[in-house]
Amino acid sequence: MPILRSDTEGLIPEQYLQEIMQGAIADSAALSMFRRLPDMSSNMLSMPVLASLPNAGFVNGEPGHKPVTAAAWEKKTIKAAELAAVVPIPDAVIEDALANGHDLFGQLMPQITQSIGAVIDAAIIFGDGKPADWRESIYDSADAAGAVIASTSDTFLDIFGENGAIAKVENSGYVPDGIISSVPMMGRLRGLRDDNKQPLFMQQTAQPLQQAPGYALNSIPMMFSRNGAWDTTKAGLLVGDMSQAVFSIRRDISYRLDSSGVITDPVTKVVVNNLMLENMTALIVWMRLGWELPNPVNALQPDGSVRFPFAFYAA
Repeated sequence: MPILRSDTEGLIPEQYLQEIMQGAIADSAALSMFRRLPDMSSNMLSMPVLASLPNAGFVNGEPGHKPVTAAAWEKKTIKAAELAAVVPIPDAVIEDALANGHDLFGQLMPQITQSIGAVIDAAIIFGDGKPADWRESIYDSADAAGAVIASTSDTFLDIFGENGAIAKVENSGYVPDGIISSVPMMGRLRGLRDDNKQPLFMQQTAQPLQQAPGYALNSIPMMFSRNGAWDTTKAGLLVGDMSQAVFSIRRDISYRLDSSGVITDPVTKVVVNNLMLENMTALIVWMRLGWELPNPVNALQPDGSVRFPFAFYAA
């Protein structure tokens, strides 16, 4: 008996779609830590960003003149890009799963959400595989602003010193409120101590910024990337004002099932799977989102060429 579309749709309970969306956010360090804006109503979202500050002054004399000042804004645009995954499944596997009551999609869901999170993090943080319409990555922008701090033998000074990564963010007029790093960095951080020999890196009982378990470095909430997107050859950690990186979703995660199409390698143009001839059904999952770094002018650092709300501690 052939596998019908109505049968395969039974593999994907509606509640899983919401779980995939939540899982993708949890599996992405960027989406977990950065500020989410309202969803996009089109493929572009424009936002005004303050480019110059108004200046106040005292009124002298009688009668006196109030100082005239002005403020200026520049427009920054979030552009939505689509990311997707196509998972071909043999109909025989689907048939056996249905017959035995196995949760086939429940087994696929963690891998799908982790892959989505990894693609998003690699593009936003390091620029790996980023869409052409997206702005440069946080790492490339930080490098241009001189906000990549070289690693030395003194990890404490590299991060907490007056010329360290945290100070670099503060000198731009921002207060760091989050850190993103990779699991291999945990061993190095465990050796950091304050003047009383107390550890600066610890696990918290609370769950800061949606990440569980919660970690903190000298009380700054910290998340460790577990999806494989972190480039350990470039950076040990990223510290910054997490509210200054914003993202917006154009379309939540959606899916459809296809049992009659052809899957072609985009590079070689060779047919990988002919779903109809091979008795396969493809699960197609996709979403659309975009992000931006407003980096508005502030009173402490008006120079936009060096002002940046993030800093990297180099590998």
